[in-house]
Amino acid sequence: MKELPIACDMTALDGAQRERQRLLMKRLRASVEETRALTNGYAFRLAGEAETILFAAEFITIERLCCPFLTFELEVGPAGNPLWLRLTGGAGAKEFIEADFGAA
Repeated sequence: MKELPIACDMTALDGAQRERQRLLMKRLRASVEETRALTNGYAFRLAGEAETILFAAEFITIERLCCPFLTFELEVGPAGNPLWLRLTGGAGAKEFIEADFGAA
């Protein structure tokens, strides 16, 4: 697979999607219980509640439109276990995630 450049497509979202993305990002950041650095990105541990799973999935759905260079992985275990959201990518993705998500 060809590596995509680290460049957000600001035209990919309309005004309503951009506002929803902002709200989901805020909620996601507030829900992070643990952050783990990966070689090519970060893993974020979130509470495994149904509501958290739904907003994490919605976040991925919107974010992948404007950030096509990122890979999103959502790990949902059995009830009562945490949810893991992994954001990874090619060269420069980890630094982007640090800046955009406040990881590090």
